[in-house]
Amino acid sequence: MLGVSVTNERHEIMTAQRNDDSFATLWDELEWRGLVHVSTDPGALSELLEGEPFTYYCGFDPTAPSLHLGNLVQLLLLRRLQLKGHKPLGLVGGSTGLIGDPRPTAERTLNSRDTVEEWVSRLQAQVSRFLSKDGENAMRLVNNLDWTAPLSAIDFLREVGKHFRVGTMLKKDAVAARLNSEEGISYTEFSYQVLQGFDFLELNRQYDCVLQSGGSDQWGNLVSGTDLIRKVEGKSAHAIGTPLITNSDGTKFGKSEGNAIWLDAEMCSPYAFYQFWLNQADADVIDRLKVFTFMSRAEIEEYAQQVADEPFKRAAQKRLALEVTTLVHGSAATQGAIDASEALFGRGDLTTLDAATLAGATDALPQAVGSAGAEIAQLMVDAELVKSLGEARRAIKQGGVYVNNVAVAAEDQVLDAADLLHGKFAILRRGKKTLAGVIA
Repeated sequence: MLGVSVTNERHEIMTAQRNDDSFATLWDELEWRGLVHVSTDPGALSELLEGEPFTYYCGFDPTAPSLHLGNLVQLLLLRRLQLKGHKPLGLVGGSTGLIGDPRPTAERTLNSRDTVEEWVSRLQAQVSRFLSKDGENAMRLVNNLDWTAPLSAIDFLREVGKHFRVGTMLKKDAVAARLNSEEGISYTEFSYQVLQGFDFLELNRQYDCVLQSGGSDQWGNLVSGTDLIRKVEGKSAHAIGTPLITNSDGTKFGKSEGNAIWLDAEMCSPYAFYQFWLNQADADVIDRLKVFTFMSRAEIEEYAQQVADEPFKRAAQKRLALEVTTLVHGSAATQGAIDASEALFGRGDLTTLDAATLAGATDALPQAVGSAGAEIAQLMVDAELVKSLGEARRAIKQGGVYVNNVAVAAEDQVLDAADLLHGKFAILRRGKKTLAGVIA
């Protein structure tokens, strides 16, 4: 029954999604939301989006067991086009995942075929959650291994490779960067753009696919497909490159404490995911609402005014965290993250949180290992809430240390078995905001 309820909730979430009809065209909305950094002919694309249903795609390579926030940008763009009536293909690259697109810095470590196959299945399940499988424009999953595996190397070079010019391939940003590095670039990664171009050609042949989307850093790979379709089939095809999202201070978006924000709950807990969005800067939060939610322009402009007038309330950040966490993890997990956030800072009851929510919360905090009988002052040192036992004991004496939101009364107080929630977790707090977890 749990699977049925999750499926029903996902259906409800998707049913509530809308494009904003205050815009004259979908293209206008995509530009307002900041989803277009570069594209083929904008005028032709605008007409295409307003016309008869067509097939489009985005590719996701299984270079990890989960998608991340950069992929979420693409998934939401795919969904917006689907809401317009167009037909999405979700490509998970069983063949390109065996190679990996070239990074600017160093050669990728090649994963085993078994690993890539497992990750293909995981990513296909994730892609399926964000696109509707109902109706005439239902989402379809494709795997590029289906059309590359049957080809011999000779056939591939004769039928596909002959259409690519090495001079053009050398100009691609990632390739150029690697050529200028000490390590250089292997032929394996150099050939990635040929494989991606071949994907677009095959999807054009099989499904009459005429549009590909991807990050703007993939622009060279995107247009390799449009060029190949023009040369081989004599047809026009289009591409949209979304911007690489950065923070207002110039740092890379989608990282927390140096770690990627994954869409898999086991790799990034709903609590940590919620906190990531809650901690967005005032200068960034409105742009995040535009890209990552289906809120209307009018609603977002209201929040922009609130950020300007009453930034201390952080209303926009709370709405952003609610919307995106619900989109990715569902309403129950989101409510658990909200409850945990309140309880950790003394505004709720920690004992009401389930074990999974507490585990996710403690994973996102500095930690100490301890069991019943461990001195709380020492646990504070171990969790780096303080620098010394003396500092810990002074903080306790001043009444500023809490275990599970209950003030620690004595400097030599120890952890009681009853303090271990679910027999495993305890939350240390110093002052109002400094937290750590204790894991038994």
